[in-house]
Amino acid sequence: MNAILLQLPLQGALQVRKSPATRVPSHGTHLFALAHSIDLVPLDEHGHGARYQLRSFFRSQAPEIFPGFGRAVLAPLSGEVVSAQDGLPDHLAHRGLPSIAYALTQARRAAGGFETLAGNHLIIRRSGDSTGHPADSSGEIFLALCHLRQGSIQVSPGQWVKTGQKVAECGNSGNSTEPHLHLQLMDAADPEKAQGVAFTFPGGLPRNGAIITAGPAP
Repeated sequence: MNAILLQLPLQGALQVRKSPATRVPSHGTHLFALAHSIDLVPLDEHGHGARYQLRSFFRSQAPEIFPGFGRAVLAPLSGEVVSAQDGLPDHLAHRGLPSIAYALTQARRAAGGFETLAGNHLIIRRSGDSTGHPADSSGEIFLALCHLRQGSIQVSPGQWVKTGQKVAECGNSGNSTEPHLHLQLMDAADPEKAQGVAFTFPGGLPRNGAIITAGPAP
């Protein structure tokens, strides 16, 4: 199957992390259909994240100080919402020494399954390509958007969404050290049974560390 073309789900400046353009599996595992997943970290209008201060290295911080928190998440493809989780809290962000302590609890979160890792999330079944044309016959494709802001999801299971439609906001729920959006494509609706599916964006799939700009500044 050729890589599926998606539209970028966030506007403004973004830093790319854990990209499948750099390595597969991008997140170091094939579990939970993570092999071709990507993380997109929103930046401010100057291309910067939350400013580092001395206390940033020693104390966790409120997610609200990060430019990505609350940024609109747009549907990267057209399709039907098949599941949504919206009630989990956005926790503190961890940088410096707190991020090391947080990493030590990674195994516990992974043992909780996909929903523990994903936090608030949406899964959308593709009904067409990025322009809304009918999907091809290569099999069903499911999109997961993860780490969404608590209470921000604007669509419900059974609802049809169009490419570019606002569906939620970027948050810091689930397995997340700072507000960002995790995106993955799968060949089944259940990430614990699915395999990851390759995708690309207009202009190609960026590598780790790349800073890209999508559409107007939010």
